[in-house]
Amino acid sequence: MIVLDTHVWLWWISNPENLSRSAVRAINEAIQENGIVISSISTWEIALLVAKGRLELSIDVRDWVRKTEGLPFVRFMPVDNTISLRSVTMPGHFHPDLADRMIAATAMTMGLPLVTRDDKIRNYPHVQTIW
Repeated sequence: MIVLDTHVWLWWISNPENLSRSAVRAINEAIQENGIVISSISTWEIALLVAKGRLELSIDVRDWVRKTEGLPFVRFMPVDNTISLRSVTMPGHFHPDLADRMIAATAMTMGLPLVTRDDKIRNYPHVQTIW
């Protein structure tokens, strides 16, 4: 099982050529195991980017999310109290971006690697990452 960062989710669906070989391999293995996890904060982040005009999807954002929800090997993880609290009490220094904190906290709470290209997250020693 793996957790996808928001940009990885976007690229996996819309621009897979942007993914690294390791990311593609991890995603393909996770598909076979029904083990792709996406934090619900990523849905918020994508909808916010679309609303601000910083991201354009080929279909309505609600339909775009629903298509991913319909994939049998994808599970959306809600931001629950455990994840919310962990995002605030992460050890060491982690940058302040809310969505990144929630996504990293999701991976940490679930004990899963996070697929991300984000150097700020990849350099944080308390989250296992794949890129």
